[in-house]
Amino acid sequence: MKPHPQAQLFNSASVDAYRGLVGEGADLVARHVAAARSPFSGIDHRALEREFAPIDLDAPLGDADAALDELARVYLRDAVWFHHPRYLAHLNCPVVLPALLGETVLTAVNSSLDTWDQSAGATLVERRLIAWTAGRIGLGPGADGVFTSGGTQSNLQALLIARDEALGGDLARLPRLRILASDAAHFSVVKSARLLGMGANAVVAVRADDERRMDPVALERALERCHRAGELPAAVVATAGTTDFGSIDPLSAVADVCARHGVRLHVDAAYGCGLLVSPTRRDRLDGIERADSVTVDFHKSFFQPVSSSALLVRDTAALRHAGHHADYLNPRRMAERGIPNQVDKSLQTTRRFDALKLWLTLRVMGADGVGALFDSVLDLAAEGHALLTRDRRFRVVVEPQLSTLVFRWQPPHAPADASLLDAANLHAREALAASGAAVVAGTVVDGRHHLKFTLLNPASTVADLAVVLDLLDAHATAYLAADQAA
Repeated sequence: MKPHPQAQLFNSASVDAYRGLVGEGADLVARHVAAARSPFSGIDHRALEREFAPIDLDAPLGDADAALDELARVYLRDAVWFHHPRYLAHLNCPVVLPALLGETVLTAVNSSLDTWDQSAGATLVERRLIAWTAGRIGLGPGADGVFTSGGTQSNLQALLIARDEALGGDLARLPRLRILASDAAHFSVVKSARLLGMGANAVVAVRADDERRMDPVALERALERCHRAGELPAAVVATAGTTDFGSIDPLSAVADVCARHGVRLHVDAAYGCGLLVSPTRRDRLDGIERADSVTVDFHKSFFQPVSSSALLVRDTAALRHAGHHADYLNPRRMAERGIPNQVDKSLQTTRRFDALKLWLTLRVMGADGVGALFDSVLDLAAEGHALLTRDRRFRVVVEPQLSTLVFRWQPPHAPADASLLDAANLHAREALAASGAAVVAGTVVDGRHHLKFTLLNPASTVADLAVVLDLLDAHATAYLAADQAA
């Protein structure tokens, strides 16, 4: 007899089935992780699409074992494994065990972090972590914040606050508002301006120096030009860890410029926030304590599963710009009684208890443990930079401030044709991924294609980097040979 659908509900009658199912799922993942000999299978998207074609979602398998077998074939077999030491591509980190424990707990209980009557203690966990993070930054006693889905949402909310603070209720000023950010800042700054009705042209690109950091002199001049043109600078966005280079803007100098011009300072530390717990390099964030708002992504440099991010603000009153009271959810009388409802601060309503993962990580490992892991990838980046500097096959762009290495295959014997070298670098990256042996990223620097290592795995070694460089060289060399033969 087919089981009743209610048998699939998680409740007191199904706890034994829950234990069994979760155990089976964990065992399946563990087997695949243990068996992974490379970060990727190299499968082509068309081949994987053919695996999905016969699946009929209106014809359930009716059995968890069969569903897991199917999942192994269409997902786990060809998953991209961030834990593998030769995954060197994007800002994806391997995750720590206490965070996985937190994920198991939060998913089953399924608290929603909008109102107290849906979350209770979960609200207090998030608030304590916000206070802890604000304390690490040094934002002062009036600081506050909220967990978000990621750096893009955090930046959006920060710029929403900046927009509304600058408008002061006068919508006629909207076309004159400007946001200033370095030309190496994250694309979410421009995206946020569009979503906030300001338009992409409202973002003023400030020149970066040779180290890909915002130039404070160029910022000063850009602000002066805005004032002369009758424009209203709503915020300056400084970056503590650019996506392409891991560069950190000179935060203290930028804060000085903002103070002189009376402009809000937002620091996007989505990547560089790991320095908050670094035992050796915290000084690289000097000046962040002067920010009006800060973005942090724990799912980048705190080794947390996606998603785990937050927006911090110096003044809790700034969060009112995201608030709205509804009689059916968070009526004003709740705020008047001091009931802590996180929806009053958030762009989201229903929201996962993502803070639990970081809470358990800190309670098990401590901040120093997380910081030691982040320090190890910064050490590896320094070793990798030295390796690339010695290797005449490659030209490295900048010395890393965090854990990103941008370089270009350009050996002395290579042809002078820059377009042909572009093609060789692109081919090397794609051929490497197709082989499954390693995964690296790519970007464009000064109009030319480059390769990129983003190092966030403490298990990676300089020997792994050396092997991947040899593989890239072999693929690029083969491409040139084939081109010349043709």
